[in-house]
Amino acid sequence: MSQGSGDLLLLLAALLWAPGPSPTLSIHVYTQREVYGTVGSHVTLSCSFWSTEWISDDISITWHFQAEGSRDSISIFHYAKGQPYIDDVGTFKERMEWVGNPYRKDGSIVIHNLDYTDNGTFTCDVKNPPDIVGKSSQVTLYVFEKVPTRYGVVLGSIIGGALLLVAVVVAIVYILRSCWLRRQATLQRRLSAMEKGKLQRSAKDASKRSRQAPVLYAMLDHSRSTKAASEKKAKGAPGESRKDKK
Repeated sequence: MSQGSGDLLLLLAALLWAPGPSPTLSIHVYTQREVYGTVGSHVTLSCSFWSTEWISDDISITWHFQAEGSRDSISIFHYAKGQPYIDDVGTFKERMEWVGNPYRKDGSIVIHNLDYTDNGTFTCDVKNPPDIVGKSSQVTLYVFEKVPTRYGVVLGSIIGGALLLVAVVVAIVYILRSCWLRRQATLQRRLSAMEKGKLQRSAKDASKRSRQAPVLYAMLDHSRSTKAASEKKAKGAPGESRKDKK
């Protein structure tokens, strides 16, 4: 093998084994999916983020707005070098307020005096060098005359009402059963007391009869003896009268 071929192989091996560039770190941005507001009120568009690096002085936060039915997106807010900037483009200049704090990983804004023209999609994008690669997050704003009741709230109310009704029915059944058991126990005690009273009266009557029987027998014997004596005396009376005549 020639010297040139050997050098080429060494060069290819060095390229294959050489370490590649370090991967770029990623930043994660989070917002709500939907926000509801009413005409004339205000709404907070929350934006939080997570970064593997300490918050640097070069951190930047940008908000974009795409109106409902439009294909164009405009920048409405920018934070950089520690200062918030509200863009002159659009109708949010006099109605927007910065309430975030990058050092708390918060990039939220507030929009005041809502109008129907504010319906659309808002995008929050955060860069924290060297964390510069990441996907932005979007939140859709719906402005109504009155905030509609969401389906989940209605369903939750129905389920809550059904559970409350079941709990009331169970409580009523429990109370009725307790009352019935107490009534049965009271009746049982009354019946037991009545039976006990009858037994006591029966015992007293039997005792009275047992005490009265000897007296009756004595009275009968006495009456019989008196009757026999009177009969005997009556039979002996004529003989005595004849003796007297003689």
